[in-house]
Amino acid sequence: MNAAGLLQIIVHFVVLTLLAIPLGFYMARVFEGERTVASIVLGPVERGIYKLCGVKPDQEQHWTAYAFGVLMFSLMGMLLMYVLMRVQNLLPLNPAGETAVAPDLAFNTTASFTTNTNWQNYGGESTMSYLTQMMGMTVHNFTSAATGMSIAVALIRAFTRRSVRTIGNFYVDLVRSFLYVLVPAAVVFCLFLVWQGVPQNFDAYVAATTVEGAHQVIAQGPVASQEAIKLLGTNGGGFFNTNSAHPYENPTALTELFEVVGLLVISAGMVVAFGRMIKDSRQARAIYAAMALMLAVGVGVCYWAEAAGNPAVFGPEVDAAASDMAPGGNMEGKEIRFGIANTAMFAAATTGTSTGAVNGMHDSFTPIGGMVPLVNMMLGEVIFGGVGVGLHGMIIFVIITVFIAGLMVGRTPEYLGKKMESREVKLAVLSIIVFPLSVLGLGALAVVLPDALPAISAAGPHGLTEAIYAYTSATANNGSAFGGFSANTLYHNTALALAMLFGRFAVIVPTLAIAGAIAGKKTVPASAGTFPTHGWLFVGLLIAVIVVVGGLTFFPVLALGPIVEHLSLAAGSLF
Repeated sequence: MNAAGLLQIIVHFVVLTLLAIPLGFYMARVFEGERTVASIVLGPVERGIYKLCGVKPDQEQHWTAYAFGVLMFSLMGMLLMYVLMRVQNLLPLNPAGETAVAPDLAFNTTASFTTNTNWQNYGGESTMSYLTQMMGMTVHNFTSAATGMSIAVALIRAFTRRSVRTIGNFYVDLVRSFLYVLVPAAVVFCLFLVWQGVPQNFDAYVAATTVEGAHQVIAQGPVASQEAIKLLGTNGGGFFNTNSAHPYENPTALTELFEVVGLLVISAGMVVAFGRMIKDSRQARAIYAAMALMLAVGVGVCYWAEAAGNPAVFGPEVDAAASDMAPGGNMEGKEIRFGIANTAMFAAATTGTSTGAVNGMHDSFTPIGGMVPLVNMMLGEVIFGGVGVGLHGMIIFVIITVFIAGLMVGRTPEYLGKKMESREVKLAVLSIIVFPLSVLGLGALAVVLPDALPAISAAGPHGLTEAIYAYTSATANNGSAFGGFSANTLYHNTALALAMLFGRFAVIVPTLAIAGAIAGKKTVPASAGTFPTHGWLFVGLLIAVIVVVGGLTFFPVLALGPIVEHLSLAAGSLF
């Protein structure tokens, strides 16, 4: 670790906060139906969409109708994308002549992009046509992100209401998320990427001859448009197989900075919008502080582990320190132009959110460095999390935290003037338990079933980490992976798709049920016995609850995977 690396990380946090505050103010106005600068142009478009789709914007929904809308919208989008991939060989904009996608891979990919996971068991430039990339991947990057934002808005709205049965209109929240936030942000970011050298064209692939005389095919296509929403929507699915390590996706130091900020900024802005909508910015600052602190710790541990290098390689006789002549540390699987600090920041940010994009290979990290992305996901991806999803996931943990605090003082827990009673706590626990059920259940099958075992490339603890990482990533709707895990098989395409769907919708439905219950409650005034939820004491308790829930659940598998691998490397014994 050095001063230059630490300064780069600090710059990311500063720029993120400076952009998140005005964005959050703007989003609060959008979701409260107030006029904004964009309303002049987009207002008629919004009203036209409602008229075309038969949506009555002033007709609100009970939480069950809201959840039904979410499920049906996602199902229809998934079916359309599946058909598109199965017949892409018959459709235009296919200059490379890509064939139809296999049924199991198509199922995995549609589940992936519908759930905002963007797990890729394929090489984008060698499997998907331009039309599939645009109408399938890029469109779902918008719709899945807008769906997540809508869930968060419905939950926020519930805290602002008293004794009502409705939580808003899903289709209105969806359109506003898409039209006023995601599309304008993606257009601006896309133009920025094009300015920096990211391709945006329909050109045929280019055949080139290298200086050594080798022949190479250089893929082209509408890269910038997909890259922009891939990051802003915390999607993560890259146009190219190597994702943001590819120079066409991430060509400069400036794109590196703003790609990390871009994948965090809407999730961070949602926290600011939360404070504005409930009219208590102190609550938002507490949640933002908890998220930022956990992200900072993750980045710091990952940077320290990677800068220290592989203990099996760097001994007393080998200098692992960075210098003017050498980058130092563990540079395996990393781009020299990004270095260890930026790679650690990218890895922690993409797994703290549900982005899953990479600018380095997580499988080549040291055991402790690779454990950071894994732990970030195991904590529920509430370290800013996916757009919308991270905030409502954090509020679920807030409910558990105030419940524990209520037990300490012997009274019914409260949050924002709403009593958190048995129904809300049970639903919160139900949404949290989804995660370990899927990860540990499907992960256990992946390391014992004959059809699943061939995907694991390494024996011993690293092989266990590969398998657990895959099912953690799928359930957390993240999409990153340890590259040594060969998941493009019939078994894993199916099992991972089920993990993605379970991890998304088995959490969304209880969350909306909580929103419905909270909206129907009266607001009670704070009293001397009310536990304050805006101070540093609450921030510390909230972080402790998140860490304990993740730590107690997943510590045994972490001990058998990355921890024992680290100890074996330190002892000089490789498995």
